[in-house]
Amino acid sequence: MPEATMPTARESLLDAASAALERESWAEVRMVRVAAGAGVSRQTLYNEFGDKAGLAEALLRRRLDAFVRALEVRLHRASRASRDELLELLGEWIVRAARSDRLVHATLTGCRCDGLPVPPDGAATLVGRVRDRAVEALERRGNAPIGDPGAARRCETAVRLAVSQLVAPGAAVPRRS
Repeated sequence: MPEATMPTARESLLDAASAALERESWAEVRMVRVAAGAGVSRQTLYNEFGDKAGLAEALLRRRLDAFVRALEVRLHRASRASRDELLELLGEWIVRAARSDRLVHATLTGCRCDGLPVPPDGAATLVGRVRDRAVEALERRGNAPIGDPGAARRCETAVRLAVSQLVAPGAAVPRRS
């Protein structure tokens, strides 16, 4: 059985910051408590991230990367989905995933509730990354020709409709049979 590796100080600090953010607003998160939660000195935290803004940026990047990786897995698992089914799955998955992760939700919607960290480029980059992964999934399945601008428009529309559902939730729509 392979030996388990110890997390790096950086990973431990990001885990501790993530846990702190689940308990309190970003404005209430204190660097000294994050360091203590990671079992490292405050100096180690500052050496790793520079300041709270650096920690926020790294935490945000980590969570958004995880969001995109999870989307890629979900799209890959839907190997038999038609184009319309894949776009529907994309929208539903984005809404569910964003509702369970405050940072992803805040990034997609622009909500700065609780003093959450602000990504430097707002939602544009995340929306683009999600759209591009969906286009790749459509092309891989043969549901869209490679380089088809219509596929990019359809995927962008699905992503933006999901974001609108996060911003202004409507009544649940019954699933097709």
